[in-house]
Amino acid sequence: MKSIAIMQPTFLPWIGYFTLIERVDEFILFDHVQFEKRSWQQRNKIKTPNGAIWLSVPVSTKGKQDQSIKEAEILYEGDKNPLDKIMKSIELNYKKAPFYTHYAQDLSAFFQEKPQYIAQLNETLIRWVCNLLEIKTPLIHSSTLGVSGKKEDLLVDICQKREATHYISPPGSKAYLDQSDAFDRVDIDLSYYEYPHPYYTQLHGDFEPYMCILDLLFNEGDQSAKIMKKSLYV
Repeated sequence: MKSIAIMQPTFLPWIGYFTLIERVDEFILFDHVQFEKRSWQQRNKIKTPNGAIWLSVPVSTKGKQDQSIKEAEILYEGDKNPLDKIMKSIELNYKKAPFYTHYAQDLSAFFQEKPQYIAQLNETLIRWVCNLLEIKTPLIHSSTLGVSGKKEDLLVDICQKREATHYISPPGSKAYLDQSDAFDRVDIDLSYYEYPHPYYTQLHGDFEPYMCILDLLFNEGDQSAKIMKKSLYV
């Protein structure tokens, strides 16, 4: 038996993204599909005294409507680094968090490298968090697999290329996957991953779920992996 999950490389994903990586034998970074503006591919949420706000990485899209995620370039204007603004927002809202200083230096260093592509930045951050949370699952780029097709046929092709027997899908794909027999035809088990969001210590009032992973790390530090995994097999 071999399980895989397939997800786009998103910017500072939420906790559930990492528990899905933990759950499977291989995790496919779905980087060769079309980039979508104002999506999780370039933004995510942090908690502030005034509620959740978006952190958005500007991406060059003019005249590039058909570009893939791996081709999408971060938009730098002259000597300005837009990631500096993101880091300032993070510092402003988390500098009083108990473990902010444990991670801020690494995070700032990644931003200072000024990566060219959004997928490059996202993968760097995903691998960094996986290391912090002691997640060992191999990450593989879909762009290296020589796969083809659309929607469920593309997912099936990836599963077959990786010799997977079980595909674990995020619940957002259920609407169209349940209407297809693509996985049944090739005898690959299909299931949906529902993650019960854990509670943990937060700044700024009542608990608010679905923040980016930094919210957990800054508030709980080395307890983050334990908190994240306690709901993993529910």
